Amino acid sequence: MYNLLPHELIVDNFAGGGGTSTGLERAFGRPIDIAINHDPKALAMHRINHPKTKHYCESVWDVNPVKITGNQPVGLVWLSPDCKHHSRAKGGKPLNKKIRGLAWIALRWAATVRPRIIMLENVVEFVEWGDLDKNGKPILKRKGRTFNCFVNALRYQGYTVEYRELRACDYGAPTLRNRFFLIARRDNLPIVWPEPTHAEFDFFAPQKTKKQPWKTAAQCVDLNYECLSCVPTCVTADDLLNSLNL
Repeated sequence: MYNLLPHELIVDNFAGGGGTSTGLERAFGRPIDIAINHDPKALAMHRINHPKTKHYCESVWDVNPVKITGNQPVGLVWLSPDCKHHSRAKGGKPLNKKIRGLAWIALRWAATVRPRIIMLENVVEFVEWGDLDKNGKPILKRKGRTFNCFVNALRYQGYTVEYRELRACDYGAPTLRNRFFLIARRDNLPIVWPEPTHAEFDFFAPQKTKKQPWKTAAQCVDLNYECLSCVPTCVTADDLLNSLNL
């Protein structure tokens, strides 16, 4: 992970409940400084998970980067804009141009407070970001046109930009989901991508790779942990298994 100086701020736009902020805190060994989200429920959860962070319950477009940072140097701006209107999982439903355009907030930060590093995460279809027709459907001939403009705009602001498709399972998370990641930096230092730490286990040649085997969702579930079920009773793993006659 990239090193940040103690006086450089870490900003999490579209902060949600705090999952990304937790990852950032683990990476840098300190709390993030600013979290922004328009949803009061999401930000309430974020406050619980990150009590030392300053929270702004506003649209990312209503926040003034200069004002909330107090002209303090910004080391990292993280962006995880709404991905539903880029994803193919939405099917043939009309797409929303405004939601698809939330990533443009990166340019506002780049032009006003000049973060040293900007990172963006989204679905892999983000690279197909382009114009929509009057019915909210992508215009195939313009697929990727807006994305290229977005990248070029960051480069115009003095950033070196690289992007890749990564799989979370290759880095220890129990999911096969592929995600898009973009890194932009303007400090003339190289962009370094992490090396995979995990790989699919090969039963026929278990020593073929030195990487750890992919984690599974089952490894994250503690069936011995007592919790409330959908009915107001406390059940254990034994209760559950007995009820299934296993």
